[in-house]
Amino acid sequence: MSEKVLNDLKNFSSKPAKQIVHPLYDNFGDAVSKEEACLHLEIDPQKKIVLFFGFIRKYKGLDLMIEAISILKNKNYFENNRVQFLIAGEFYEDAQPYLEAIAKYDISELIILKTTFIADSDVKYYLSAADCVIQPYKNATQSGVTPLAYHFEKPMLVTNVGGLPALVPESVGMVCDPNPVAIAEQIETFFQQNPENYIQNIKLEKKKYSWKILLDTIVSLSELPQNQ
Repeated sequence: MSEKVLNDLKNFSSKPAKQIVHPLYDNFGDAVSKEEACLHLEIDPQKKIVLFFGFIRKYKGLDLMIEAISILKNKNYFENNRVQFLIAGEFYEDAQPYLEAIAKYDISELIILKTTFIADSDVKYYLSAADCVIQPYKNATQSGVTPLAYHFEKPMLVTNVGGLPALVPESVGMVCDPNPVAIAEQIETFFQQNPENYIQNIKLEKKKYSWKILLDTIVSLSELPQNQ
């Protein structure tokens, strides 16, 4: 699913292999309007929403995003920008360090925590409420959040780790180093642009992510000589 994994595979197997992007998840339903999504989630539809979505683990860099928010606050960024950060997903580790950091930086008013179990039927509301999806990962091979963002046609802000940059060309999002300063700059720059430009490109780029392409690739590999 990523160039990194393909290269790793070559280290211990000579079997035929080919990299292919993960098809889009289409089992979460279609997008709804931002207004409907925000009403369902009980959040302000007038705010610009940056969505951090999925299980919360250390490698996903939520701590980097929290520090980036504090940097933006210290620059008085939020005085003129109605941006909030929606953190949606269960903690798969101790939540206390994250909650303490939010309190330490005094940024609780900028963050919406939805950190209980999220049913499949509710996924569309979180993605539909978002203006962009952020993945501030410290390391990664790929991410299941990326196909979700493509399916719901949301621009992505990602870090340049693992296979993420290959999945997010500059036409559909932004890529930066995995540190709070760079992430803060990325957020600031994103909202200076017209997101609609990204959305039109996402509609074109997402055509690569079909299940038929995956199936055709598997069939083609099965027809190649199988080296031992």
